[in-house]
Amino acid sequence: MTHAFLYSVEREYPVSIDRLWKAWTDASELESWYFPTDLGSTKGATVSDLTIGGLWTCGVEVPEQGFTAYFFGKYSAIEKSILIEHTLHYTTSPEEFAAKDFTTESHLIRIEFENRGSNSWSKFSQFGELPDGQAEMAQAGMNSYLESLALFLAR
Repeated sequence: MTHAFLYSVEREYPVSIDRLWKAWTDASELESWYFPTDLGSTKGATVSDLTIGGLWTCGVEVPEQGFTAYFFGKYSAIEKSILIEHTLHYTTSPEEFAAKDFTTESHLIRIEFENRGSNSWSKFSQFGELPDGQAEMAQAGMNSYLESLALFLAR
């Protein structure tokens, strides 16, 4: 299935490529930062089975709106410290999140990595379909996720 490019965000971090890779691929690390700076994760909802076809899941608490944003997908490409691709399904229903129906509409997420000596770089790209104006909002949201990652890596 071909997905149209929606947006990308990128950032360089003052950490090794191994450290950045672990932050993106280890479930306990993802749960510690994979959310916008003003929100938090759903404890226990994060899974990262870093194998082709392996499960990727997380939840983001959105208390001001009274819901949890659940995301799930399967890894489709993995090149250590270079590239990750996975599908992305979205729901606000705990029952749908538990069922993980992979036939629902999905997006493709591509995360690219580069070793830049004492720093490391990653680029998050999303492919799929969104209503008019939503790609810009998603891009702004993902920039906030990358700020959470920077804060996490600085600890």
